[in-house]
Amino acid sequence: MSLTRLIVGIGNPGTQYAWTRHNMGFLLLHALASQYEGRFRKAPGIEGHILGLNAAGLNIYLLKPLTYVNHSGIAVKACLEKFDLDPSELLVVCDDLNLPFGQMRVRPNGSAGGHNGLKSIIEALDTQAFARLRLGINKVRQREAVVGHVLSEFTEAEKTKLSTILKRAVDCCQVWLNEGINKAMEQFNQRKNDE
Repeated sequence: MSLTRLIVGIGNPGTQYAWTRHNMGFLLLHALASQYEGRFRKAPGIEGHILGLNAAGLNIYLLKPLTYVNHSGIAVKACLEKFDLDPSELLVVCDDLNLPFGQMRVRPNGSAGGHNGLKSIIEALDTQAFARLRLGINKVRQREAVVGHVLSEFTEAEKTKLSTILKRAVDCCQVWLNEGINKAMEQFNQRKNDE
């Protein structure tokens, strides 16, 4: 395994999507990037914005695909190829409507679980063997209401909790980078009764 890691935040480009539930991945990357100097830039040969960091002896790239959620795999595959990375060196951050708001779940691999962004990445890489951090956005009762829910903005009550949730997710990413997936699962997969 190399000393390079890639963290991908799934989301939709454009100001109209900035504070929607489907953009949890983008919001997390901005929270993570705010701890370091530098800013996201268009990456040559990759349909995405990227920020390169050096921390804890690692080369870390943060990627925001510009392909919209449903085609995230295009940018992820191009980025892995550009930096000669294996899917085992990748962490994908996305929203999850099967988890309560504020709850997170980190896993070393698995199915798309109904998330079109994860589905696109799995198809592009031809593997499910990459880590993912899912951030809860609450379930909707009617299946036909899913699109409206994920593309809707957070409520004012949710926005007041968002910075705390994102800080915890940043901590999870840091543990994944420094101590690996097992330690991240051990520390961050507990259910919170107050969330």
